[in-house]
Amino acid sequence: MTLPTLLDIEASGFGRGSYPIEVGLARPDGSICAFLVQPLEEWTHWDPKAELLHGISRDRLVREGFPVRQVARWLNDELGEIGIAYSDSWGYDNTWLSLLFHHAGMLPSFRLEALRKLLSEDQQALWSTIKEAMILERGIHRHRAGDDARLLQLTFQRTRELTRAN
Repeated sequence: MTLPTLLDIEASGFGRGSYPIEVGLARPDGSICAFLVQPLEEWTHWDPKAELLHGISRDRLVREGFPVRQVARWLNDELGEIGIAYSDSWGYDNTWLSLLFHHAGMLPSFRLEALRKLLSEDQQALWSTIKEAMILERGIHRHRAGDDARLLQLTFQRTRELTRAN
């Protein structure tokens, strides 16, 4: 069985006014890619606590980020054929994804689903422990969209292997 495609979004903060600042994917073959998102002029919300987590400054986004429309187009190109991606924070990620596509003037050619739909009860029971073990084992840099998406994918794979072995 191939691995599910995982999507992760880093944001300017949480709640009203927050917006996506980085979108990352872990593809079925395990490769990852991520794009910084250039904030629109009206996207002014910025939470310094969120910046402490992801380590991405607003200035860097302005300098190195890709336009909203380009990121939306890239997502459609990447995910259109697969048709689906999964997120462990569906409520947040789906909101930010909708915002991105709305401002790009486009519709997504895929749907985002909650990762928990793929997990058995046994996988859910192991999830936190295995996720922490994968961070240590792989030396994963947390709170960057591509790495977080890959971490979820690796955790999914390991929990599936362990629950199938029993």
